[in-house]
Amino acid sequence: MGGADLALLLLILACLLLRAAGLLLAGHLRPDHPFVRWAASVALATLAAFIAAAVAAPSGALAGIPWGARLAGVVVAIGWMLWRGGMLAPLIAGLGAAAALHFLAT
Repeated sequence: MGGADLALLLLILACLLLRAAGLLLAGHLRPDHPFVRWAASVALATLAAFIAAAVAAPSGALAGIPWGARLAGVVVAIGWMLWRGGMLAPLIAGLGAAAALHFLAT
């Protein structure tokens, strides 16, 4: 087993242990516990950072969409979420707006 394989195996084991510890801990905490709120905040901040990076400096197929179309998609998605709530409909609305602006620009 090479160094890269060993590192991957150790990473998998560490992730499994952390997940098991999280499940054991979560079973004993109330939903309004400060640690649960902190973990939810960290998860939301991480997701926001990934979305911001995907919009600001994308790679792959998204890199071919103009910056203005990507920004318009984010604005439409946030606007829809504030107007109607939910998560799936804003996602679809934002993707539709970005795609429409991309195809109108080409």
